[in-house]
Amino acid sequence: MDMDAKYADLRRAAEETAVVDAHAHDLVAAGSTLPFIGCFSEADGDALALAPHSLPFKRSLRDIAALYDCDPSLEKVEEFRRAQGLSSITSKCFQAANISALVVDDVSTLDKTLELESHKAFAPKVYRVVGIETLAETIINEESVVGSSWTLDSFTEAFVAKLKSVANKIVGLKSMAAHRSGLEIDPSVSKVDAEDGLRKELATRRPLRITNKNLFDYIFIHSLEIAVEFHLPMQIHTGFGDRELGLRHCTPFHLRAVLEDKRFVKCQIVLLNASYPFSREGSYLASVYSQVYLDFGFAFPKLSVQGITSSLKELLERAPIKKVMFSTDGYAFPETYYLGAKWARDVVYRVLSAACEDGDLTIQEAIEAVEDIFRRNALHLYKLNVFHEKTTSIDDNTISSSSCLGKDDVILVRMVWNDASGQHRCRALPAERFYGIARNKGVGLGIAAVGFTSFRDAPAVGTNLTCAGEEIRLVADMSTLLRIPWSRNEEMVMVDMLTGSGEASEYCPRNALRKVTKVLLDEFNVTVKAGFENEFYLLRKSFSEGHEHWVPYDNSSYCSTSAFDGASFMLKEAHSCLKAAGIVVEQMHAEGGNGQFEIALKYVLCTLAADNQIYAREIIKSIARKHGVIATFLPNMMQCFHWPRPDLNELGSGCHVHLSLWKNDQNVFMGSNKYNYHGMSNTGERFLAGVYHHLPSILAFTAPHPHSYDRIQPNTFTGAYLCWGKENREAPLRTSCPPGVPPDFVSNFEIRSFDGCANPHLGLAAIVNAGIDGLRRGLKLPPPTELNPADCASHERLPHDLLGSVEALAADKIFHELMGDKLVTSVIAMRKAEIEHYAKNPGAVHHLIHRY
Repeated sequence: MDMDAKYADLRRAAEETAVVDAHAHDLVAAGSTLPFIGCFSEADGDALALAPHSLPFKRSLRDIAALYDCDPSLEKVEEFRRAQGLSSITSKCFQAANISALVVDDVSTLDKTLELESHKAFAPKVYRVVGIETLAETIINEESVVGSSWTLDSFTEAFVAKLKSVANKIVGLKSMAAHRSGLEIDPSVSKVDAEDGLRKELATRRPLRITNKNLFDYIFIHSLEIAVEFHLPMQIHTGFGDRELGLRHCTPFHLRAVLEDKRFVKCQIVLLNASYPFSREGSYLASVYSQVYLDFGFAFPKLSVQGITSSLKELLERAPIKKVMFSTDGYAFPETYYLGAKWARDVVYRVLSAACEDGDLTIQEAIEAVEDIFRRNALHLYKLNVFHEKTTSIDDNTISSSSCLGKDDVILVRMVWNDASGQHRCRALPAERFYGIARNKGVGLGIAAVGFTSFRDAPAVGTNLTCAGEEIRLVADMSTLLRIPWSRNEEMVMVDMLTGSGEASEYCPRNALRKVTKVLLDEFNVTVKAGFENEFYLLRKSFSEGHEHWVPYDNSSYCSTSAFDGASFMLKEAHSCLKAAGIVVEQMHAEGGNGQFEIALKYVLCTLAADNQIYAREIIKSIARKHGVIATFLPNMMQCFHWPRPDLNELGSGCHVHLSLWKNDQNVFMGSNKYNYHGMSNTGERFLAGVYHHLPSILAFTAPHPHSYDRIQPNTFTGAYLCWGKENREAPLRTSCPPGVPPDFVSNFEIRSFDGCANPHLGLAAIVNAGIDGLRRGLKLPPPTELNPADCASHERLPHDLLGSVEALAADKIFHELMGDKLVTSVIAMRKAEIEHYAKNPGAVHHLIHRY
């Protein structure tokens, strides 16, 4: 097979994907004094006269002439531009570029710059990035008198106030420090030095243009603090620019002092222009610092094809694909946007197809990389509201065709949440209402709803929640927006629960997880990654003696090929939908119960893992429902059937979760030559010791239903005793040594006492909560259990029932402290209500197959 045929799908993806231009500048109006030849070169003055003799100029001129269908000469192109007018040529360039969204900064000082609103005539979505130095200079220059009365305090107050006032209207910040004072920024610059710098700047003529390094560093650090507070990425110019740029001072390695400052480990730093000519340095930083991202909009019209290609190759040598983003770096002239997109598509195809030839990527992985680089990474990082107009896949199935629909076909948007009882709920809004109003303002929900139980849509007694209480606002997290793969014309999005004043509600499960992970990061610079293993039963309808029943889908055994074959059409469709949602499946197989299956998900950052878990359950249940089958994650099935009673081999469904600890993209759960406690690091041991110590309380979140404890029994691989072990599946806590990890070390630990009735955000929050206590107090683990704990009289039994877990939680103050007293109090009340109801109504459990 020739190369063109072999990579036809990849080329189509590169050429047809609607791109997000993540770094661009304002256009200029007709009649601007900026010469059109500047479209092809960063040179100016006498140096610009020689630009037509460069390789990029010759190539770019031919490209533009071909687009305009005119002779390939500068004179003819300029003649065509004048005849057609700015609006016409801009529409032509943007349409050819296929740009779905534009992220534009405000640092341009070119003659006759257009307002941001003007760009919306040419791109479906336009977003603003604020230049911090531009803002600082604007504030100072508003006082027209030379030697004004500005002090550092008054300037800082004005600057911070102005930046905060626009923070919710923009998608990022940008610094031009490399152009002025270099990137060797001092994160501890003193106020005295900054005050001296301001005084020196004020002594110069207006309009002021800041160049003093101390003042520059001071402004930069204050801006980063605001970026952290408002979750805004910071773009930093790190290479490729005009002659003002001092290359020795703009290598991104100079940023390491900032990157390693604990205050800014969560501030996402975007290195612009591929850090050219320091692309390898940028790639290295993105590989070792979790907060570093790369933008390769390095002015495509300004480099030869080989130059563009080599720079992109260098970026991908080490940097994760999920951190690399496209942009045009377009400015002033619409042709720069067109050229940037045209050659980005070509070069991305060249580099990724070569990676396939080398064996670094499969073709499908390369196609996914195209989507990541051109769209998904920027959508996620900048939290943009942009529809997925087109998705290309080598699988010609209903999933890819349904995701290729245009944005105008969306009819409904489901606003989804998972409550404290573990139930999935949603509000469906017409798309025009969601995008017109609800996306930003949210929808109301009576606060009583956060206390609903699995048996009744009313708040449990003791939650202190009533219908007369304050209203919760359900506000969409647009980074989770997903076109529903199994239902045409619908989208769904996860919501956060906010108070009426816009603060995070203490009852919000997603916020509970964010709170504890922030404490872990702030105090120990550690993040948690998690991967769920979902066990579930597939049930089909059966009729007996005139009655309808739900019975197991088959009667096969563990890892049975016939069981998998019989359900493969559903499992394959579920896999395609999970993949379309960006959720990676690691494996799937038939489990030990009749009609029982497992789908294991790849580990990701725990906050994302919890969101993915909710979407995964939605997908699996919906695909099953589509085929007339029920998929249920209920932990114990034995009491759900009365006649005919199936033999389920006494096996319940768990939702085991694997967790690992990370610092600066390094697994720090794993031991080392310096410290190795049964394969764990000191950090890993202390964290796991906290989980071990608080495990009875954790069960109130991870095994939250009375029937969860019918599953957690000795000799069933569910973890019924308080112990831990290395690769011991009878222990509730198991350290794991997967392939590729040296046998003396472990890479993660597994909690087996976790099931499908659990809210994944609350379950993970409880685990992280306990781990924090272990780290704070330096807790130690007892020796590991190598045998079946049921055979060892010395091992303490974990709570036999939900009441025991609830009583442990009620007495465990660390959960009240970190997760919030209101939330924990309501959870305890809900669990007690569940205990009482199902004790009085044992037959009610069979309704739960439809709820979990």
